[in-house]
Amino acid sequence: MTKKQKNLWKTLLAVTAVFTVAPAANAMHIMEGYLPPAFCVAWGVVCLPFLFLGFRALGRIVKEDRKTMTLIAMAGAFVFVISSLKIPSVTGSCSHMTGTGLGAILFGPCAVSVLGIIVLIFQAILLAHGGLTTLGANCFSMAIAGPILSWLIYKGLSRTKVNHKVTVFLAAALGDIFTYCVTSIQLALAYPSGQGGVAASAVKFLGVFAPTQLPLAIIEGILTVIVVIALESFAASELRAVHFDWKEEN
Repeated sequence: MTKKQKNLWKTLLAVTAVFTVAPAANAMHIMEGYLPPAFCVAWGVVCLPFLFLGFRALGRIVKEDRKTMTLIAMAGAFVFVISSLKIPSVTGSCSHMTGTGLGAILFGPCAVSVLGIIVLIFQAILLAHGGLTTLGANCFSMAIAGPILSWLIYKGLSRTKVNHKVTVFLAAALGDIFTYCVTSIQLALAYPSGQGGVAASAVKFLGVFAPTQLPLAIIEGILTVIVVIALESFAASELRAVHFDWKEEN
């Protein structure tokens, strides 16, 4: 590991230490036991194909260049750190960033599903953040649906003349917001409103998340751009290994 890479890791560890001393709060992941058993099983089954493709994608990436393991570990640490910072909402709920947009941009959405489920397992066991029974639902919203949208936005805008920093920002921020849209739908499907059904319930859940999640999505977009700029400075060879093209001319 080069001196620049060591400095990057020291910076990430320092940020991690700051976040870990944040006050505890109820998690925005769907909590343990909150979903009916049938929904827990169904969401778990939906995640399986993505996880299978994710393991294959990560294996292929590492096989092409083992230096990418450092980049993969960094992306996983980024997801763990910023998704562990839970911020109380004025509506009585809690929100947090996801961090999965960065991995989707670098490795593709399927690879991020593996990083995401590893993070979710550790958070459920060590931090009581989310739960094991709701692992499938949380994995689908945070580690599959959000990253897919981030990847689609990044790939789509990369073919245009939109500034590349703006492209990265939009991919990360909108992927974060979409995660909570999917979470709202998941909760609405399990607990439809007596008047208005699933649609009305989804609107209510979105209303709970929106006041804190919208500014958090903006913050996540900015943080992702900063991290990508840092990687370009300290881990350019690793970025080339995953075929990431930082187009400054845009």
